[in-house]
Amino acid sequence: QAYLSYSNIAALTHLAGKPGWDITKTLENVKIWTHEEGAVLSFKVEMQVKVPSHVAFSLLSDFSLRQRWDRHFLTCEVLQAVSEEEKIYHVTSAPMTGHQPRDFVILVSQRQPCRPQEPYTVAVRSVTLRAVPPSPEFCRSEILCAGFQIHSNSSSSCTVCYFNQVTSGVMPYLAANLTGSSKSIEDTALECIKFLE
Repeated sequence: QAYLSYSNIAALTHLAGKPGWDITKTLENVKIWTHEEGAVLSFKVEMQVKVPSHVAFSLLSDFSLRQRWDRHFLTCEVLQAVSEEEKIYHVTSAPMTGHQPRDFVILVSQRQPCRPQEPYTVAVRSVTLRAVPPSPEFCRSEILCAGFQIHSNSSSSCTVCYFNQVTSGVMPYLAANLTGSSKSIEDTALECIKFLE
């Protein structure tokens, strides 16, 4: 478990630090970036939020609040509180047209910064839990690496970066988005800012 948790945080930190991000969209408080490497597409959504970084961290690390701003989350229940910093959740998401509803079993690891210039981190990855085998009504999907980094800008504002390394499981949600025919990434980002503020 300690290894899983460490690798969860490390994978997100590694993804965030990669060179070669291309900006695809700029709005007033939101920027969307993409990164392609072989068959792996990652995206980053950067949001400017008018709340202190520790407040954004406490709200974003509690995934039971996620349905309040992310309409892709239908249900989210804690399966196991592994430690104060790690929880395992079962998430179900709304079906896309022509697709079965999906579900995910995810480990959410949260870390406070060790040094002032470091970000708060909330890392997410799929895990396998014997107690929750795949069920026929859902298509069990996988999150390779996703999560938030929260950088403090001032005592009352922060930059929240959401990352997701996209697998074919998440692709139907994003394909329309990145080609510009859907605005769900932007809308979700704006909902997230509104929720945090």
